[in-house]
Amino acid sequence: MTPNFGAAPMASKSAKPNRAAWIKGGEVHCDIAPSLPARPRRIVLLGAPGVGKRTQSELLASRLGTCHLATSEVFHDARKCSECERTPAMIFALEHLRTGELVPDEIILNLIVERSRCLRCKGGFVLDGFPRTVPQAEALDKLLVGEDLRLDAAVNYELPADVVITRLHGRRVCPACNTLFHLGVHPPKKKSVCDHCGTRLMPREDDQPESIRERIKKYQEGAAPLLRFYRQKEILLSVKAEGTPEEVFERTLAALQKLQT
Repeated sequence: MTPNFGAAPMASKSAKPNRAAWIKGGEVHCDIAPSLPARPRRIVLLGAPGVGKRTQSELLASRLGTCHLATSEVFHDARKCSECERTPAMIFALEHLRTGELVPDEIILNLIVERSRCLRCKGGFVLDGFPRTVPQAEALDKLLVGEDLRLDAAVNYELPADVVITRLHGRRVCPACNTLFHLGVHPPKKKSVCDHCGTRLMPREDDQPESIRERIKKYQEGAAPLLRFYRQKEILLSVKAEGTPEEVFERTLAALQKLQT
């Protein structure tokens, strides 16, 4: 029987997982267990930078009772923690990030393997930032098959490049807690100050128009084979990412519901 995406209850705030096992890796366990939905969902989110994957991940995780697993959180934490706290894969990934290079598939896969306990979580997952290539997608499939699991859906968010540039150019990030704000859509309560920890917000270095265009171009070139991979598996869903986060969220739920019929 296929899961009923549209009827999943909202996850309880008191049961929200802290994702420590995902962020730290290794032998670390989450202090707070996730809520356990009757039918856990396992979903990956695809789309160019700036389409809103992070926001949709959080909304979906709340609605479906799953964990939101973002590779960006792993990289952010790796930069903050001491060398003795970093796993081997985190150390190698940071070496590439410091020089502006793309992190190779092998290292990304090692990061995921270090955190494979999270893929086996009985609460399911919404995976954001992985996979980005066909080899990564094949490796994810292999990990899941080894646990007698499978993906329910790969959701691809679509947005015109000009809209992406406008979104990202107004984005601000907290360097302390990694919370994202947007000057037009989701501004902080106090100008340039994080609502959560009071740290001064900063624009991301790579959120300049020319840099954004180049990132979108590279994403589109690399994404085509990945989209074909999931289309052939008949789990690819394309969702228009224009409008408010709530509107995009409703489209996502409707697409997930349609997939099961």
